[in-house]
Amino acid sequence: MKNFSGSLRTEFLKARRSRIPLFTALGFSLAPIMGGFFMIILKDPEFARNVGLLRTKAEMLSGTADWPTYFGLLSQATAVGGILLFALIVSWVFGREFADRTAKDFLALPTPRSSIIAAKCVVVGVWCGGLAAIVYLLGLMIGMVIVLPQWSGELAVHGAITLAITALLTVFLTTPIAFVASAGRGYLPPMGFAILVLVLAQVLGAAGWGPLFPWSIPALYAGLGQNQGVDLDALSYTIVGLTSLAGLIATFLWWHYADHTE
Repeated sequence: MKNFSGSLRTEFLKARRSRIPLFTALGFSLAPIMGGFFMIILKDPEFARNVGLLRTKAEMLSGTADWPTYFGLLSQATAVGGILLFALIVSWVFGREFADRTAKDFLALPTPRSSIIAAKCVVVGVWCGGLAAIVYLLGLMIGMVIVLPQWSGELAVHGAITLAITALLTVFLTTPIAFVASAGRGYLPPMGFAILVLVLAQVLGAAGWGPLFPWSIPALYAGLGQNQGVDLDALSYTIVGLTSLAGLIATFLWWHYADHTE
């Protein structure tokens, strides 16, 4: 336990001294900001006609300018944007040791490797959870400023739960990315993997195979939270859990048994 707490403090200290948390917070903040802007366009069709291309973008959105639609946008943005931004976080947490050439020195410390990996996973979870909270709280403020209709406390709780579960499903799917960052010894392989699964998620989702592809499931769940999208069953959530577990085991095994002499 002492080894784990020490590793955890070290990992949080690395994150606190980096600018990456600020950049990811700014990047995720674009979701509620752009969502609020689309709500303004949907509320004012005359303004939408005047801005031309922005009207076209707004017409791509389903629903009307109200709180249910806005909460749906926030959840969808968390699912889709989270694949890339959460992958960036995982790539930095796991890949920076190799990019900075500190991996061998770090592993030479008298600390079990399992404690180091567990600490990194906790930091990723807390970091991603904080970003999801920023999206929700900023979304609440923006929605109140533009005075969206159909507000209720029950709807706000429902929106928070949907967004939280969407974020949780997306975080679960970062463990294979952690493995790719470790085995790839850097930032580029995991980001390439994240882009690949994001494209596949869109293609397979459109083809009707989304409930069987793990990285499509968070977005499908976000749609269900607003009574839209494809039905998900226990098999879909089992796939997410097994994918997460496989990535976690692969990451732990790699750090334990891979050749770290180079």
